[in-house]
Amino acid sequence: MDTLLSMKVFCQVVHSGSFTRAAEQLDISVPMASKHVAHLEKSVNARLLYRNNRRLSLTEQGEAYYRDCLSALDLLEQAAACAARSTARVQGRLRVSIPVWFANPVFAGWITEYRRRYPDVSLHLTLTNHSVNLDGDGEDVALRLSKQPAENLIARALAKIDFHLVAAPAYLAEHGTPATPQDLAQHQAILPSYTDVSSLTLQGRGEKHAVHLQAAIHSNNTQMLYQLVCAGAGIGYLPEWLLRADLQTGRLCRLLPDYRTAPVPFYAVYTQRKLLSAKVRSFIDFMVEKATNEQADL
Repeated sequence: MDTLLSMKVFCQVVHSGSFTRAAEQLDISVPMASKHVAHLEKSVNARLLYRNNRRLSLTEQGEAYYRDCLSALDLLEQAAACAARSTARVQGRLRVSIPVWFANPVFAGWITEYRRRYPDVSLHLTLTNHSVNLDGDGEDVALRLSKQPAENLIARALAKIDFHLVAAPAYLAEHGTPATPQDLAQHQAILPSYTDVSSLTLQGRGEKHAVHLQAAIHSNNTQMLYQLVCAGAGIGYLPEWLLRADLQTGRLCRLLPDYRTAPVPFYAVYTQRKLLSAKVRSFIDFMVEKATNEQADL
């Protein structure tokens, strides 16, 4: 059997969670889909899937093989797209899901430059801090910060984003400036409700400190958090992209500048597909280019 085709069938079975659904999506019979997976298991001499009447699940070897298959198929897609790029026209409507805090000058500049380069692409940007179902919600690609991207999606690493502890000068004038990581516990924090950042590990001066922030206000909107911190409501833990201009002008002050937290990986995430469209490929490649340049400038 064609091993490459078997890899595609295996990935579709895992992605859809069913031999029946995978067979329908690939327009093959269920027995044929099963034969393709059996062919792979025989070729690698390992069981890849646990099968029962209710659901499928990956074995430990299957999880590793699935990740490798996705990477290999993605590389083949990239090669095919590269070969076709000279004749493929980048056009159409592109739906992109991004975090709320991407409404910042850095990313706005990137989007403006992308539109200059690809004027025939119409962008539809959806801002949300929650995971989206790329298949069900109709999004073409999502930009996400995550330490562990979902295994059923293809994640292209773009960069790592720094987050900083900050406060407004007015807040610090009233409550004092923390001099040590332990001082943070005495301050009011403005924190997100969509993720837990109340416990942080600060590293600096050759030491590591575990700190806990005392939340005075929670919000599900990063821009609301940012505005509250600027207004002097408390200290915040926010992405550097959102803070850059304010740190330069002094509107916000970085706290404990000798300490830092681990940066968070930033990914372009998209679904497993036979071939990415020219518009999606152009956007992902552009994001890789800009993120690489951004890291080099820091």
